[in-house]
Amino acid sequence: MGYRTIFAGTPEFAAEALKQLLQSEHTVVAVYTQPDRAAGRGRKLTPSAVKRVALEHQLPLCQPDKLKDEPQLWQQLRQWQADVMVVAAYGLILPPEVLSIPPLGCLNIHASLLPRWRGAAPIQRAILAGDQQTGITIMQMDSGLDTGAMLYRLELTIEPNESAAQLQDRLAVSGGEALLTTLQQLQRGELTAEPQSESGACYAKKLHKSEAVIDWSRSSDQIARQIAAFNPWPVAQTTLQGEVVRIWQAQAINQPAPPLTGEVIRADRHGIEVACGQGSLRIIQLQLPGKRPMQASDFLTSRSVVGLRLGESV
Repeated sequence: MGYRTIFAGTPEFAAEALKQLLQSEHTVVAVYTQPDRAAGRGRKLTPSAVKRVALEHQLPLCQPDKLKDEPQLWQQLRQWQADVMVVAAYGLILPPEVLSIPPLGCLNIHASLLPRWRGAAPIQRAILAGDQQTGITIMQMDSGLDTGAMLYRLELTIEPNESAAQLQDRLAVSGGEALLTTLQQLQRGELTAEPQSESGACYAKKLHKSEAVIDWSRSSDQIARQIAAFNPWPVAQTTLQGEVVRIWQAQAINQPAPPLTGEVIRADRHGIEVACGQGSLRIIQLQLPGKRPMQASDFLTSRSVVGLRLGESV
């Protein structure tokens, strides 16, 4: 017999875990997700990915602005009589009063191998840092920021040039699998909680748009990781003849390049090659203002760019 479960989460990463939970022996008695947010050019109120799954399965749904200092919401949580609460990229702080409600506590699906990359942007920070391994940690939540005891860890290899979007999709599937394994082991009494070591702990701070601007004096490896980490948001960018160009996909080329960083040294069907502080970078997919992303080879059918310099201020 499965557990009565409250699920709290918001984006696609969490929605995948909810889908897997719904296909298991466990019963989802309620879903908590963030309020609808304005999105897109029309700033239309848009439901979260988790809300869409909850509505599709006609699950009880709650969308509070906060859980802190909300005794009425705490009472509602108690009334679900859940055994456990599962949290995945929810985006709201769970106060001690909430953490103590389920008899088995609150389990968090975190997209890194804790204690490395605690915090809001573990997927992007792992790519930016050049990590070769990442994974999923199922953690018993406490009042700290991703500091709770670890119940289960699942490792994944970060593929060369893998974007944050691609890695997130893989981690989302692994997160659901890790959750179900953890719940199964919990039922059997096979789990051992492992306290996190502060040795090797680091924080994955929230992404900021200012980090997306490419500095061509950096190495091609660093810039390629920046482009991969910031796809799909905020998307790495540079300028070309006064226009902001967003770069969605690129590849580092580790060979000597001319000394003028940011200069386009080659452009052909393979892409646009730009000199960096070390090595060069081949731009494969880019986006002009007001346009959809396009292959660099398509862009070159109407533009000649060899000899131009990217990143120059107007």
